[in-house]
Amino acid sequence: MLQNPKRYTITAALPYTNGPIHIGHLAGVYVPADIYSRYLRMQGKDVAFICGSDEHGVAISMKAKKEGVSPQEIIDKYDGIIRKSFIDFGISFNNYSRTSAKIHHDTASEFFRKLYDKGDFIEEVTEQLYDAKANQFLADRFVVGTCPKCGNEEAYGDQCEKCGSTLNATDLINPKSTITGETPILKSTKHWFLPLDRYTDFLTEWILVGHKNDWKPNVYGQVKSWVDGGLEPRAVTRDLDWGIDVPVEGAEGKKLYVWFDAPIGYISSTKEWAAREGKDWEPYWKNEDTKLVHFIGKDNIVFHCIIFPAMLKAEGSYILPDNVPANEFLNLEGNKLSTSKNWAVWLHEYLEDFPEKQDVLRYALTANAPETKDNDFTWKDFQARNNNELVAVFGNFINRVVVLTNKYYDGFIPSPNELTEIDEATLTELKAYPAVISSSVERYRFREALGELMNVARLGNKYLADEEPWKVMKDNPERVKTQMYVALQIAAALSILSEPFLPFTAAKLSRILKNDGKLKWNDVSENSELIPAGHQIGEAELLFAKIEDEEIQKQIDKLEATKTANLAESKQPEPQKELIQFEDFAKMDIRVGTILEAEKMPKANKLLVLKVDTGIDIRTIVSGIAESFTPEEIIGKRVSVLANLAPRALRGVESQGMILMTTNAEGKLVFINPDADAPNGETVN
Repeated sequence: MLQNPKRYTITAALPYTNGPIHIGHLAGVYVPADIYSRYLRMQGKDVAFICGSDEHGVAISMKAKKEGVSPQEIIDKYDGIIRKSFIDFGISFNNYSRTSAKIHHDTASEFFRKLYDKGDFIEEVTEQLYDAKANQFLADRFVVGTCPKCGNEEAYGDQCEKCGSTLNATDLINPKSTITGETPILKSTKHWFLPLDRYTDFLTEWILVGHKNDWKPNVYGQVKSWVDGGLEPRAVTRDLDWGIDVPVEGAEGKKLYVWFDAPIGYISSTKEWAAREGKDWEPYWKNEDTKLVHFIGKDNIVFHCIIFPAMLKAEGSYILPDNVPANEFLNLEGNKLSTSKNWAVWLHEYLEDFPEKQDVLRYALTANAPETKDNDFTWKDFQARNNNELVAVFGNFINRVVVLTNKYYDGFIPSPNELTEIDEATLTELKAYPAVISSSVERYRFREALGELMNVARLGNKYLADEEPWKVMKDNPERVKTQMYVALQIAAALSILSEPFLPFTAAKLSRILKNDGKLKWNDVSENSELIPAGHQIGEAELLFAKIEDEEIQKQIDKLEATKTANLAESKQPEPQKELIQFEDFAKMDIRVGTILEAEKMPKANKLLVLKVDTGIDIRTIVSGIAESFTPEEIIGKRVSVLANLAPRALRGVESQGMILMTTNAEGKLVFINPDADAPNGETVN
């Protein structure tokens, strides 16, 4: 771990421009990276917070084919949506670039060429999957098949999303082309490989020995598993029609593999920023006094901790990451987030339903961050964190302080009198919080850090509750001046310490307090006062508003509609049964009927005993629908009855027929209902 670095290069995983950004991206990568960057800036550090759109690779081509447009149209569309979402949620990148930019094409090509000229690649002719009907080689995501490790029948050619295994397309059992549905053939093609096995000793020493105690267990464990399993050469080129041309002779029609190209995007984005700001980019990537930190999700660990470091080591002039604090995954209402299935909370849609509540989502995602294990986002938890924490704790304290200051002193901060032991103890505790929060942030424990920030608001609430200035005012107004002065120092501290976590709230609070914005992180612990006596603050404004049940139910209903649509889309009809003759069908006597009575079968969870008017008689039918319907809700229900089914005794009750049922898109039983004007006893022909 680098101590006292001169500068920080902080990267956040480049989002694919094949769809918008959702809460999983925000929780796993961008909010943690933003908290860290904002915190360092408040410390006065030299920070380059770098990101950009990842605009090459198969995901883009697949999306373009699906929508019937060009890859360029796809990347332009989603780059705009993604950029706006990041701005809207206060993600404070120093630079957000694009891998389609010329500076990136040039940087990636130069990087490849340098390794090529040094002889660091293996050139090899291998057999790859080829779709003869589409007349093209199949890149990883254009192939699906059965995972050889867990049996998942929908594994991709590069990864099984069920068990997390990294694969090669040729590993798949029963592979199919996603373009034509055809079974691909093997065909020879030439590619260049980075021989990762040559870097086993380097990776072992650098990570498994050097970072055993300071890297997160999930990151360390995944790297160890890869190294212990034996590293193999990995292709850095692909047969594709979208991406960066491989810059050597004999590579016509081939592109740089997106996972070679994309991490170089951090470097090219830094170059773009430095050129704009009149800076030298190289110290941020090539100086040993620079701390490089990659913020990613756990699915990108192998690329940032094995492949990219091997590339940097091979090139020879770059520093290596000091840490890669990868997060686990965030689920949504108990199910895995999925872009393709629309099972997500999209950032641009969130702001339509919850305008000006960016910080509420930032808060909820940080408080429930998947730092050590997969966590679940639920709308009820989101509501509870807003109402019970932000409104009831943070917002309540600030509102009371500002309202009382305006009520008693026309908004002017009073001069304190002699401080009591309680006053001294409260201010001493306040001064300790910057170091406590810093310790958590610098160990990438942002959930813990946020909890300590809320403890500052709790400190303020406890002080007011114990001191009760609204009561003391009647008999000892001079004492209230000191009480309000102390409370206002806590409010000012919150305006500073909340900035990395809740930037919009911090800005609003600073406007209310009329801070000059020049206060830094360490001023809370080092300054004798943060907001001086005689300073006039503004009128009270609510920092947070309560979120009502109706607003939350709307979001839950939206997800339920998505779930229903997904079930309907994925539901496959049962195959047609063997052919029968008309005479076979004619033997069945299907009648229109009405359920007159219904009751549960004793000691049977699934059975209901029904009395049904078939038009020709009233008969008893035992039906296995008790888990789907109550007796009360089906009395009077119009049904179709197979009347000439041979009687059968069920639990001692003779059943004289069968009610016809099917299932809906959600898999729930539904009745096959006749039209309302068909009388009981009419036959179904």
